[in-house]
Amino acid sequence: MLLLSAADVYLNEADELLSKGDVVQACEKYYKAAEEAVKMLAVKLNMTDLLNKVKEQKRWSSDILFSVAFRAPKEIHEAWKSAWVLHVYGFHEMSLEMEQVNLRANKVRLLANIF
Repeated sequence: MLLLSAADVYLNEADELLSKGDVVQACEKYYKAAEEAVKMLAVKLNMTDLLNKVKEQKRWSSDILFSVAFRAPKEIHEAWKSAWVLHVYGFHEMSLEMEQVNLRANKVRLLANIF
């Protein structure tokens, strides 16, 4: 049996939603995939100061997620920024077209598949 990470599950859901034309919900799932990948990255790279901040706040705030992403190599923080665009402009603002989502989704896939 193959075990999927949370990021993989969200990616699969996002791809399925996008294939059905549900751009808005796909954007949020791509963002969630990136969010889970960034969380795994913080653990993998032993970013204890940020992990302690999560424990103190009892949640992963956007500023912590951005801090993790920006400490990583450029490709990772670029992918994280793409995910954030999907979250804000694709989900909340509902202003992205399918082509724009596909371009950013490819970067999110790279981020989610780093492990």
